Amino acid sequence: MQTLGEYRGIHSDLRQMIDDLRALLTMEQLRLRPNARTAYELLCDLGERVDRHLAQEDHDLYPSLLIHEDPRVNSMAWGFIIGEMPMRKIFADYRARWLQDCDFNFTDQFLLDTDKVFTLVAHRLDGEEQVLFPKMVEIGMFREARR
Repeated sequence: MQTLGEYRGIHSDLRQMIDDLRALLTMEQLRLRPNARTAYELLCDLGERVDRHLAQEDHDLYPSLLIHEDPRVNSMAWGFIIGEMPMRKIFADYRARWLQDCDFNFTDQFLLDTDKVFTLVAHRLDGEEQVLFPKMVEIGMFREARR
């Protein structure tokens, strides 16, 4: 299992990717074909990293939480598992709609959809940071790093 610091590092990397993409994803920037190609590649990379992160949590975190003796911990774990299902679908639909053709013809709708996906991912990361990780520290699954 990864450490709390490693999970926080992944979150930091994902947030940095989103911030970098937000700066790049303007119609002015995307008119330049190299920028559009870079945006496409970064979006694909972000999707793969989010998928890996969720799979890692599914494998390493949730099984232990689901069998924990405290029913509140079980309930919290189920909440995160159920909560990630719509996010996975939205992200898969987004990738199928916008990232399959490599045409780099990004529209206003693309920018709106992308912003929604970024907000969804950021909200998920916030929930993990504010609810999941503190609970895991509390029940002894993670040790809080000394500062």
